[in-house]
Amino acid sequence: MAAKKLRRAKLSEELCERLSRHQITTCQDFLCLSLLELMKVTGQSYYDVQKLLCQVSRACAPKMQTAYEMKLRKAGNPSSAFLSTTLHGLDKVLHGGVSCGSLTEITGPPGCGKTQLCIMLSVLATLPVSMGGLDGAVIYIDTESAFSAERLIEIASNRFPAYFDSDEKLFCMTSNIHLYQELTCSSVLKRIMSLEEEIISKKVKLVIIDSVASVVRKEFDTKLQGNLAERSNFLARGASVLKYLAEEFSIPV
Repeated sequence: MAAKKLRRAKLSEELCERLSRHQITTCQDFLCLSLLELMKVTGQSYYDVQKLLCQVSRACAPKMQTAYEMKLRKAGNPSSAFLSTTLHGLDKVLHGGVSCGSLTEITGPPGCGKTQLCIMLSVLATLPVSMGGLDGAVIYIDTESAFSAERLIEIASNRFPAYFDSDEKLFCMTSNIHLYQELTCSSVLKRIMSLEEEIISKKVKLVIIDSVASVVRKEFDTKLQGNLAERSNFLARGASVLKYLAEEFSIPV
């Protein structure tokens, strides 16, 4: 994935620092430069820059795997294949819950409870594995200013009163949910592109965007010439990065 940070491409710390001074921080930034430009910013020879290009290209290229290997990967740890919604009927329809390692789209008319479900999933992801959770943090990208911390605590206290029986546990849960309010398509895409290192550093186990449709509706009138192509490009770029993150870290998105 071209959005991968150069630090994860196993370049030296010194070289990464030097490149960052030129605003070159991702594999995409690096690979978009010519050999001469790279020689200038890295201070290395033509031969060494070619080796760096190969190294960065391999780091961001999708790894080949067989269908059998994919099957073994999921079968090897079935407990982490899904995040249960704790709603029996919904889990049955989803064959176990929200799938880890893939994208899940929740659709429905306004007011049907999509945001409430997202908030509940946020609580569930922070729970210990022994309780069906993922024992990790959550990144919640809110594009409609619809997220409610009060509702989050209310859901946690009512659904799991025996576990969230103290202010300390509620504080720990809320501290593990990282909220970002992004109100434009460009800011949403920028946030998505920067998630990789945050997922690693904060041990994120669930990413939620509530919602993509909201910012798309506000910014793209498909009746205007060119808007349909721009909208499709935005959705394709965002979905590509999110799919990579879900598969790379085996988390539900």
